[in-house]
Amino acid sequence: MFGVCARGCEIEVEDGKLVDCEFYGGCDGNHKGIVSLSKGRDITEIADKLAGITCGGRPTSCPDQLSRILKQIIEMGE
Repeated sequence: MFGVCARGCEIEVEDGKLVDCEFYGGCDGNHKGIVSLSKGRDITEIADKLAGITCGGRPTSCPDQLSRILKQIIEMGE
């Protein structure tokens, strides 16, 4: 992850759906909320909804970084 407080995350995807995601570092409550709202959803839907979200004066955010990671997974064919 780049440009955000979190140092990284682990993502589990199955059949195009987000099974689990865990962020390391950053705002624990926000990350738990993002994950709770995203679990079980289609990763394309998640990536589209979270893309471009900023944090303070930063040009990115943890949700935006998750979107970018999911888009990479989609491009790789999961």
